[in-house]
Amino acid sequence: MMIQAFYSGVSGLRTNQFAIDTTADNLANASTVGFRSYSAEFSSLFETTLNTTSKLSSDSVGVGARASGTTMNMQSGSFLLSDKSTDLAIDGDGWFGVQGDGAPLYTRDGAFTFDENRDLITTDGFHVLGTMGENISGETLTSVVVETKLGPVGSQENLSFPDNLTMPPTATTTATFSGNLGVIDEPRSISAGVVDANGTKNNLRLEFTKSALQTPPGIQWDVTAQTTSLDGTTVYDTKTGSLEFDAGGSLLLSSIAPIDNNGTSVAINLGSGYTGVTAINSPASGSSSADGLQAGDLLGYEINQNAEIIATFTNGYQSSVGKIALFHFQNDQGLTKISGSRFQESVNSGKPIYFTDSSGNETNGSLVRSYQLESSNVSYAAGLTELIVFQRAYDANSKSITTADQMMQKALNMGA
Repeated sequence: MMIQAFYSGVSGLRTNQFAIDTTADNLANASTVGFRSYSAEFSSLFETTLNTTSKLSSDSVGVGARASGTTMNMQSGSFLLSDKSTDLAIDGDGWFGVQGDGAPLYTRDGAFTFDENRDLITTDGFHVLGTMGENISGETLTSVVVETKLGPVGSQENLSFPDNLTMPPTATTTATFSGNLGVIDEPRSISAGVVDANGTKNNLRLEFTKSALQTPPGIQWDVTAQTTSLDGTTVYDTKTGSLEFDAGGSLLLSSIAPIDNNGTSVAINLGSGYTGVTAINSPASGSSSADGLQAGDLLGYEINQNAEIIATFTNGYQSSVGKIALFHFQNDQGLTKISGSRFQESVNSGKPIYFTDSSGNETNGSLVRSYQLESSNVSYAAGLTELIVFQRAYDANSKSITTADQMMQKALNMGA
Protein backbone atom coordinates (compact mmCIF):
# COMPACT_ATOMS: atom_id res chain seq x y z
CA MET A 1 0.00 0.00 0.00
CA MET A 2 2.88 2.37 0.74
CA ILE A 3 4.39 1.68 -2.69
CA GLN A 4 0.97 2.35 -4.21
CA ALA A 5 0.82 5.65 -2.34
CA PHE A 6 4.07 6.62 -4.02
CA TYR A 7 2.62 5.81 -7.47
CA SER A 8 -0.58 7.73 -6.74
CA GLY A 9 1.32 10.74 -5.44
CA VAL A 10 3.72 10.86 -8.39
CA SER A 11 0.89 10.55 -10.93
CA GLY A 12 -0.94 13.32 -9.06
CA LEU A 13 2.12 15.57 -9.33
CA ARG A 14 2.43 14.92 -13.05
CA THR A 15 -1.24 15.47 -13.86
CA ASN A 16 -1.60 18.59 -11.75
CA GLN A 17 1.64 20.00 -13.16
CA PHE A 18 0.15 19.45 -16.63
CA ALA A 19 -3.04 21.26 -15.57
CA ILE A 20 -1.03 24.13 -14.05
CA ASP A 21 0.99 24.52 -17.26
CA THR A 22 -2.18 24.52 -19.38
CA THR A 23 -3.89 27.12 -17.17
CA ALA A 24 -0.75 29.25 -16.98
CA ASP A 25 -0.55 29.26 -20.79
CA ASN A 26 -4.19 30.40 -20.94
CA LEU A 27 -3.53 33.26 -18.53
CA ALA A 28 -0.34 34.25 -20.37
CA ASN A 29 -2.41 34.64 -23.57
CA ALA A 30 -5.32 36.49 -21.98
CA SER A 31 -4.43 39.54 -24.12
CA THR A 32 -3.73 37.62 -27.35
CA VAL A 33 -6.24 38.50 -30.06
CA GLY A 34 -8.23 35.49 -31.22
CA PHE A 35 -6.75 33.12 -28.62
CA ARG A 36 -8.76 30.03 -27.70
CA SER A 37 -8.18 28.69 -24.20
CA TYR A 38 -7.76 25.01 -23.34
CA SER A 39 -8.92 22.83 -20.46
CA ALA A 40 -6.81 19.94 -19.14
CA GLU A 41 -8.45 16.51 -19.14
CA PHE A 42 -7.52 13.51 -16.97
CA SER A 43 -8.33 9.83 -16.85
CA SER A 44 -8.00 7.31 -14.00
CA LEU A 45 -5.40 4.57 -14.06
CA PHE A 46 -6.34 0.99 -13.20
CA GLU A 47 -8.03 0.45 -9.87
CA THR A 48 -7.76 -2.44 -7.45
CA THR A 49 -11.11 -3.76 -6.20
CA LEU A 50 -11.32 -4.78 -2.55
CA ASN A 51 -13.53 -7.59 -1.28
CA THR A 52 -16.37 -6.35 0.88
CA THR A 53 -19.31 -7.92 2.65
CA SER A 54 -21.62 -5.13 1.50
CA LYS A 55 -24.00 -6.02 -1.30
CA LEU A 56 -24.79 -2.39 -2.02
CA SER A 57 -21.32 -1.13 -2.86
CA SER A 58 -17.80 -2.23 -3.56
CA ASP A 59 -14.62 -0.56 -2.49
CA SER A 60 -11.69 0.08 -4.76
CA VAL A 61 -8.28 1.64 -4.42
CA GLY A 62 -7.04 3.81 -7.26
CA VAL A 63 -3.45 3.93 -8.40
CA GLY A 64 -3.53 7.52 -9.67
CA ALA A 65 -4.48 9.44 -12.77
CA ARG A 66 -2.84 10.61 -15.97
CA ALA A 67 -3.23 13.58 -18.29
CA SER A 68 -5.20 12.48 -21.34
CA GLY A 69 -5.05 15.74 -23.31
CA THR A 70 -6.59 19.19 -23.60
CA THR A 71 -9.92 20.43 -24.93
CA MET A 72 -10.32 23.69 -26.83
CA ASN A 73 -12.83 26.13 -25.36
CA MET A 74 -15.04 27.03 -28.35
CA GLN A 75 -16.69 30.05 -26.74
CA SER A 76 -16.03 33.28 -28.67
CA GLY A 77 -14.19 36.14 -27.04
CA SER A 78 -15.64 39.61 -26.67
CA PHE A 79 -15.33 42.17 -29.48
CA LEU A 80 -12.89 45.06 -29.12
CA LEU A 81 -13.36 48.30 -31.06
CA SER A 82 -10.58 49.33 -33.45
CA ASP A 83 -9.82 52.30 -35.69
CA LYS A 84 -8.81 50.23 -38.75
CA SER A 85 -11.21 48.98 -41.40
CA THR A 86 -8.97 45.95 -41.95
CA ASP A 87 -9.34 44.79 -38.33
CA LEU A 88 -11.95 42.02 -38.46
CA ALA A 89 -13.80 39.77 -36.02
CA ILE A 90 -15.85 36.70 -36.89
CA ASP A 91 -19.35 36.83 -35.41
CA GLY A 92 -20.07 33.11 -35.30
CA ASP A 93 -18.33 29.94 -36.45
CA GLY A 94 -15.36 29.88 -38.80
CA TRP A 95 -11.68 30.64 -39.24
CA PHE A 96 -9.68 33.06 -41.36
CA GLY A 97 -7.14 31.37 -43.62
CA VAL A 98 -3.60 32.76 -43.75
CA GLN A 99 -0.58 31.45 -45.60
CA GLY A 100 3.17 31.91 -45.47
CA ASP A 101 5.67 29.61 -47.15
CA GLY A 102 4.00 26.37 -46.05
CA ALA A 103 0.51 24.98 -45.67
CA PRO A 104 -2.38 27.32 -44.82
CA LEU A 105 -2.99 28.13 -41.17
CA TYR A 106 -6.31 29.04 -39.58
CA THR A 107 -6.95 31.73 -37.02
CA ARG A 108 -9.57 33.90 -35.32
CA ASP A 109 -7.09 36.78 -35.19
CA GLY A 110 -8.33 39.30 -37.76
CA ALA A 111 -5.69 42.01 -37.25
CA PHE A 112 -4.93 42.56 -40.95
CA THR A 113 -3.27 45.35 -42.90
CA PHE A 114 -2.02 46.22 -46.41
CA ASP A 115 1.69 45.92 -47.15
CA GLU A 116 3.73 47.98 -49.61
CA ASN A 117 2.55 45.73 -52.47
CA ARG A 118 -1.08 46.27 -51.45
CA ASP A 119 -1.44 42.64 -50.36
CA LEU A 120 -3.80 42.00 -47.45
CA ILE A 121 -1.61 40.42 -44.77
CA THR A 122 -1.37 39.70 -41.05
CA THR A 123 0.84 41.86 -38.85
CA ASP A 124 3.68 39.32 -39.22
CA GLY A 125 3.46 39.01 -43.00
CA PHE A 126 1.16 36.02 -43.64
CA HIS A 127 -1.16 36.50 -46.62
CA VAL A 128 -4.91 36.47 -46.05
CA LEU A 129 -6.74 33.96 -48.26
CA GLY A 130 -9.88 34.65 -50.25
CA THR A 131 -11.34 35.06 -53.73
CA MET A 132 -10.50 37.97 -56.03
CA GLY A 133 -13.39 39.53 -57.96
CA GLU A 134 -11.48 39.32 -61.27
CA ASN A 135 -12.75 42.78 -62.19
CA ILE A 136 -9.45 44.63 -61.82
CA SER A 137 -6.98 44.95 -64.68
CA GLY A 138 -3.89 46.86 -63.65
CA GLU A 139 -5.30 49.99 -62.06
CA THR A 140 -8.65 49.91 -63.89
CA LEU A 141 -11.96 48.50 -62.68
CA THR A 142 -13.32 46.50 -65.61
CA SER A 143 -16.84 45.95 -64.29
CA VAL A 144 -19.06 46.73 -61.31
CA VAL A 145 -19.69 43.58 -59.24
CA VAL A 146 -22.39 43.44 -56.59
CA GLU A 147 -21.08 40.28 -54.89
CA THR A 148 -17.96 38.19 -55.33
CA LYS A 149 -18.71 34.46 -55.24
CA LEU A 150 -16.37 32.22 -53.28
CA GLY A 151 -14.27 29.85 -55.35
CA PRO A 152 -13.61 26.22 -54.30
CA VAL A 153 -11.81 25.72 -50.98
CA GLY A 154 -8.57 24.69 -52.64
CA SER A 155 -8.55 27.67 -55.02
CA GLN A 156 -8.30 30.43 -52.43
CA GLU A 157 -5.54 32.93 -53.21
CA ASN A 158 -3.67 35.87 -51.75
CA LEU A 159 -5.76 39.04 -51.78
CA SER A 160 -4.16 42.09 -53.39
CA PHE A 161 -5.74 45.44 -54.30
CA PRO A 162 -4.07 48.42 -56.04
CA ASP A 163 -3.63 51.69 -54.20
CA ASN A 164 -4.75 53.60 -57.30
CA LEU A 165 -7.88 52.33 -59.03
CA THR A 166 -10.03 54.07 -61.64
CA MET A 167 -13.57 53.33 -62.70
CA PRO A 168 -13.76 54.22 -66.43
CA PRO A 169 -16.70 56.23 -67.76
CA THR A 170 -19.71 54.59 -69.40
CA ALA A 171 -21.63 56.64 -71.94
CA THR A 172 -25.37 57.11 -71.50
CA THR A 173 -27.45 55.12 -74.00
CA THR A 174 -30.97 55.68 -72.63
CA ALA A 175 -32.61 58.52 -70.73
CA THR A 176 -36.00 57.78 -69.17
CA PHE A 177 -38.56 60.47 -68.36
CA SER A 178 -41.78 60.38 -66.38
CA GLY A 179 -44.24 62.87 -64.95
CA ASN A 180 -47.47 64.66 -65.74
CA LEU A 181 -47.87 67.47 -68.30
CA GLY A 182 -51.41 68.29 -67.20
CA VAL A 183 -54.09 69.67 -69.49
CA ILE A 184 -53.42 73.40 -69.15
CA ASP A 185 -51.70 75.09 -72.09
CA GLU A 186 -48.46 75.97 -70.29
CA PRO A 187 -44.88 74.99 -71.27
CA ARG A 188 -43.34 72.15 -69.25
CA SER A 189 -39.72 70.97 -69.03
CA ILE A 190 -37.88 67.95 -67.66
CA SER A 191 -34.07 67.53 -67.66
CA ALA A 192 -31.66 64.62 -67.23
CA GLY A 193 -27.91 64.35 -66.82
CA VAL A 194 -26.26 62.30 -69.59
CA VAL A 195 -22.63 61.18 -69.88
CA ASP A 196 -20.80 61.27 -73.21
CA ALA A 197 -18.05 58.91 -74.41
CA ASN A 198 -15.38 61.13 -72.83
CA GLY A 199 -16.95 60.76 -69.41
CA THR A 200 -18.25 64.33 -69.40
CA LYS A 201 -21.68 64.92 -67.93
CA ASN A 202 -23.98 66.98 -70.13
CA ASN A 203 -27.60 68.09 -69.94
CA LEU A 204 -30.56 66.66 -71.88
CA ARG A 205 -33.56 68.97 -71.63
CA LEU A 206 -37.08 68.26 -72.93
CA GLU A 207 -39.42 71.21 -73.57
CA PHE A 208 -43.12 70.35 -73.87
CA THR A 209 -45.69 72.72 -75.43
CA LYS A 210 -49.33 71.94 -76.11
CA SER A 211 -49.91 71.49 -79.85
CA ALA A 212 -51.73 74.37 -81.54
CA LEU A 213 -53.96 71.93 -83.43
CA GLN A 214 -55.83 69.56 -81.12
CA THR A 215 -57.66 66.50 -82.39
CA PRO A 216 -60.30 65.40 -79.83
CA PRO A 217 -60.96 63.30 -77.93
CA GLY A 218 -57.23 62.91 -77.21
CA ILE A 219 -54.60 65.52 -76.26
CA GLN A 220 -51.52 66.37 -78.32
CA TRP A 221 -48.23 67.90 -77.12
CA ASP A 222 -45.09 68.90 -79.03
CA VAL A 223 -41.64 68.14 -77.58
CA THR A 224 -38.21 69.61 -78.29
CA ALA A 225 -35.12 67.76 -76.99
CA GLN A 226 -31.73 69.40 -76.76
CA THR A 227 -28.33 68.24 -75.48
CA THR A 228 -25.95 70.90 -74.19
CA SER A 229 -22.90 71.23 -71.96
CA LEU A 230 -23.75 71.76 -68.31
CA ASP A 231 -23.06 75.49 -68.56
CA GLY A 232 -25.31 75.72 -71.63
CA THR A 233 -22.67 77.31 -73.84
CA THR A 234 -22.36 74.37 -76.24
CA VAL A 235 -25.32 72.76 -78.03
CA TYR A 236 -24.67 69.24 -79.33
CA ASP A 237 -28.00 68.33 -80.93
CA THR A 238 -31.69 69.24 -81.13
CA LYS A 239 -34.59 66.93 -81.96
CA THR A 240 -38.34 67.56 -82.21
CA GLY A 241 -41.31 65.28 -81.99
CA SER A 242 -44.89 64.96 -80.84
CA LEU A 243 -46.86 63.04 -78.23
CA GLU A 244 -50.37 61.63 -78.57
CA PHE A 245 -52.48 61.04 -75.42
CA ASP A 246 -55.95 59.54 -75.16
CA ALA A 247 -58.84 61.29 -73.44
CA GLY A 248 -57.71 59.92 -70.08
CA GLY A 249 -54.16 61.29 -70.44
CA SER A 250 -52.50 57.93 -71.23
CA LEU A 251 -49.57 58.11 -73.68
CA LEU A 252 -50.41 56.41 -76.97
CA LEU A 253 -47.58 57.51 -79.26
CA SER A 254 -44.23 59.33 -79.10
CA SER A 255 -42.31 60.35 -82.22
CA ILE A 256 -39.15 61.78 -80.58
CA ALA A 257 -36.00 60.26 -82.13
CA PRO A 258 -32.67 59.44 -80.40
CA ILE A 259 -30.45 62.47 -79.85
CA ASP A 260 -26.71 62.96 -80.21
CA ASN A 261 -24.77 63.58 -76.98
CA ASN A 262 -21.39 64.84 -78.18
CA GLY A 263 -20.88 61.77 -80.37
CA THR A 264 -23.02 59.25 -78.47
CA SER A 265 -26.61 58.42 -79.41
CA VAL A 266 -29.09 58.58 -76.52
CA ALA A 267 -32.55 57.02 -76.79
CA ILE A 268 -35.34 59.06 -75.16
CA ASN A 269 -37.78 56.83 -73.31
CA LEU A 270 -41.09 58.52 -72.43
CA GLY A 271 -42.83 55.28 -71.42
CA SER A 272 -46.29 54.22 -72.48
CA GLY A 273 -49.77 54.30 -71.01
CA TYR A 274 -49.57 55.69 -67.49
CA THR A 275 -46.02 54.40 -66.79
CA GLY A 276 -44.09 57.37 -68.19
CA VAL A 277 -45.20 60.83 -69.26
CA THR A 278 -48.94 61.45 -68.88
CA ALA A 279 -51.38 64.32 -69.52
CA ILE A 280 -54.04 64.00 -66.85
CA ASN A 281 -55.98 66.74 -65.08
CA SER A 282 -53.72 67.08 -62.02
CA PRO A 283 -50.69 69.20 -61.00
CA ALA A 284 -47.68 68.97 -63.28
CA SER A 285 -44.64 66.96 -62.23
CA GLY A 286 -41.52 65.48 -63.75
CA SER A 287 -38.57 63.20 -63.03
CA SER A 288 -35.83 61.47 -65.02
CA SER A 289 -33.08 58.86 -64.87
CA ALA A 290 -30.30 57.81 -67.20
CA ASP A 291 -27.78 55.00 -67.43
CA GLY A 292 -24.07 55.61 -67.86
CA LEU A 293 -21.62 56.98 -65.33
CA GLN A 294 -18.72 59.36 -65.05
CA ALA A 295 -15.18 58.19 -64.36
CA GLY A 296 -14.30 57.79 -60.70
CA ASP A 297 -11.10 57.56 -58.71
CA LEU A 298 -10.68 55.26 -55.73
CA LEU A 299 -11.58 56.73 -52.36
CA GLY A 300 -10.75 53.61 -50.38
CA TYR A 301 -11.60 50.03 -49.50
CA GLU A 302 -14.05 48.83 -46.87
CA ILE A 303 -14.98 45.33 -45.73
CA ASN A 304 -18.66 44.61 -45.16
CA GLN A 305 -20.33 42.00 -42.95
CA ASN A 306 -20.22 39.41 -45.74
CA ALA A 307 -16.41 39.77 -45.86
CA GLU A 308 -16.66 41.52 -49.24
CA ILE A 309 -13.89 44.01 -50.03
CA ILE A 310 -15.78 47.02 -51.38
CA ALA A 311 -14.07 49.73 -53.44
CA THR A 312 -15.67 53.20 -53.25
CA PHE A 313 -15.12 55.81 -55.98
CA THR A 314 -15.43 59.57 -56.28
CA ASN A 315 -18.38 59.23 -58.69
CA GLY A 316 -20.48 57.72 -55.89
CA TYR A 317 -20.33 54.12 -57.13
CA GLN A 318 -19.13 51.05 -55.27
CA SER A 319 -18.03 47.62 -56.42
CA SER A 320 -17.01 44.37 -54.79
CA VAL A 321 -13.43 43.50 -55.76
CA GLY A 322 -12.82 40.43 -53.59
CA LYS A 323 -14.01 38.32 -50.68
CA ILE A 324 -12.24 37.01 -47.60
CA ALA A 325 -12.91 33.31 -47.07
CA LEU A 326 -14.10 31.81 -43.79
CA PHE A 327 -13.18 28.16 -43.40
CA HIS A 328 -15.00 25.55 -41.32
CA PHE A 329 -14.12 22.08 -40.05
CA GLN A 330 -16.10 19.00 -39.12
CA ASN A 331 -14.19 18.91 -35.82
CA ASP A 332 -12.65 22.18 -34.67
CA GLN A 333 -11.34 20.40 -31.57
CA GLY A 334 -9.11 18.30 -33.82
CA LEU A 335 -7.12 21.26 -35.17
CA THR A 336 -3.41 21.18 -34.36
CA LYS A 337 -2.25 24.23 -32.42
CA ILE A 338 0.77 25.90 -34.03
CA SER A 339 1.01 29.06 -31.93
CA GLY A 340 -1.12 31.17 -29.62
CA SER A 341 -3.96 31.79 -32.07
CA ARG A 342 -3.03 29.78 -35.17
CA PHE A 343 -3.96 26.23 -36.05
CA GLN A 344 -3.39 23.69 -38.79
CA GLU A 345 -5.69 21.04 -40.16
CA SER A 346 -5.16 17.47 -39.01
CA VAL A 347 -6.63 14.03 -39.56
CA ASN A 348 -8.89 14.63 -36.56
CA SER A 349 -10.17 18.02 -37.77
CA GLY A 350 -10.81 16.95 -41.35
CA LYS A 351 -10.34 19.09 -44.45
CA PRO A 352 -11.54 22.72 -44.49
CA ILE A 353 -15.03 23.17 -45.93
CA TYR A 354 -17.54 25.93 -46.71
CA PHE A 355 -21.12 26.26 -45.59
CA THR A 356 -23.81 26.38 -48.28
CA ASP A 357 -27.06 28.33 -48.38
CA SER A 358 -30.52 27.00 -49.27
CA SER A 359 -29.70 27.36 -52.97
CA GLY A 360 -26.51 25.34 -52.68
CA ASN A 361 -24.21 28.34 -53.10
CA GLU A 362 -21.01 28.35 -51.06
CA THR A 363 -21.11 30.95 -48.30
CA ASN A 364 -19.01 32.09 -45.36
CA GLY A 365 -21.78 31.11 -42.97
CA SER A 366 -20.95 33.83 -40.43
CA LEU A 367 -20.87 37.60 -40.37
CA VAL A 368 -17.67 39.60 -40.17
CA ARG A 369 -17.37 42.75 -38.08
CA SER A 370 -14.98 45.41 -39.40
CA TYR A 371 -13.27 47.92 -37.10
CA GLN A 372 -13.36 45.20 -34.41
CA LEU A 373 -11.15 42.38 -33.10
CA GLU A 374 -12.06 39.28 -31.14
CA SER A 375 -10.32 39.19 -27.78
CA SER A 376 -9.05 36.05 -26.05
CA ASN A 377 -11.80 33.91 -24.52
CA VAL A 378 -9.74 33.44 -21.34
CA SER A 379 -11.52 34.39 -18.12
CA TYR A 380 -9.05 35.78 -15.58
CA ALA A 381 -11.32 34.91 -12.66
CA ALA A 382 -11.87 31.30 -13.77
CA GLY A 383 -8.22 30.85 -14.69
CA LEU A 384 -6.87 32.10 -11.37
CA THR A 385 -9.38 29.95 -9.47
CA GLU A 386 -8.33 26.86 -11.42
CA LEU A 387 -4.68 27.71 -10.84
CA ILE A 388 -5.25 27.82 -7.07
CA VAL A 389 -7.16 24.51 -7.13
CA PHE A 390 -4.49 22.72 -9.17
CA GLN A 391 -1.70 24.17 -7.03
CA ARG A 392 -3.33 22.93 -3.86
CA ALA A 393 -3.92 19.52 -5.43
CA TYR A 394 -0.25 19.48 -6.38
CA ASP A 395 0.73 20.30 -2.81
CA ALA A 396 -1.58 17.58 -1.47
CA ASN A 397 0.02 14.97 -3.71
CA SER A 398 3.44 16.18 -2.67
CA LYS A 399 2.48 15.71 0.97
CA SER A 400 1.14 12.22 0.23
CA ILE A 401 4.56 11.26 -1.12
CA THR A 402 6.22 12.72 1.97
CA THR A 403 3.83 10.82 4.23
CA ALA A 404 4.39 7.56 2.35
CA ASP A 405 8.12 8.06 2.64
CA GLN A 406 7.86 8.61 6.39
CA MET A 407 5.73 5.49 6.76
CA MET A 408 8.26 3.51 4.75
CA GLN A 409 11.08 4.72 6.99
CA LYS A 410 9.17 3.73 10.12
CA ALA A 411 8.42 0.30 8.71
CA LEU A 412 12.06 -0.22 7.88
CA ASN A 413 13.11 0.92 11.34
CA MET A 414 10.59 -1.44 12.96
CA GLY A 415 11.97 -4.32 10.89
CA ALA A 416 15.47 -3.53 12.01
